[in-house]
Amino acid sequence: MRFGPSERLDFELEVGFVVGVPSEPGTTLTPADAVRHLFGLVLLDDWSARDIQAWEYQPLGPYLGKSFATSIAAWVTPMAALDGCWVDGPAQEPAPLPHLAIGEPSGLDIDLDVTLRAGGTETVLTRTNLRHLYWRIGQQLAHATSNGAGLRRGDIFATGTVSGTTPGSEGSLMELSWGGTRSVPIADGTERRFLADGDEVVLGGRVRAGDASFRLPSCRGTVMGARTVT
Repeated sequence: MRFGPSERLDFELEVGFVVGVPSEPGTTLTPADAVRHLFGLVLLDDWSARDIQAWEYQPLGPYLGKSFATSIAAWVTPMAALDGCWVDGPAQEPAPLPHLAIGEPSGLDIDLDVTLRAGGTETVLTRTNLRHLYWRIGQQLAHATSNGAGLRRGDIFATGTVSGTTPGSEGSLMELSWGGTRSVPIADGTERRFLADGDEVVLGGRVRAGDASFRLPSCRGTVMGARTVT
């Protein structure tokens, strides 16, 4: 064990939901009510230092392993643009608690992808879809208000890592590399288990709503070398 820069830096493919309509403290929302408080969504990268996170996990839980950076796309896509995207989500077994009971369709059919730019090349690391999200956005927001916590205009709630059910649909390198035990080939001839200095990570997405099809504004970030104090 030693103190120093992370050697297991990772991305997490997430979607952030931005509150447009606040709720009063003390008010609890149903999942259906909660969705009506949203303005839109934005691609979000919840960067994680997996080695620091693992050390902190017992007994503190994530702290420095998560606190150093979160990236979002430059533009928010309004919920109104997603009206044709609602689909049934994964079956939830056992049934959720009563305050999280939800009707279908409650998932969102939005294609998501992650591209790694390194050595002048691009490698698509993963392709997945937001419809795989087990806990729907309405349920997450309803649970957040179940103790009376209020929503404020501009609040962002992140989904957590979005991963699919097949190889190549994982939402992080931690999953793609099986916890760092397998190498992921990169187009420049190198391999990755976790991110390296100079890597650029680009989160992308595509919406297909009826006859409309458009790309979501991307979320991107480049890994810089750590600055250490001696």
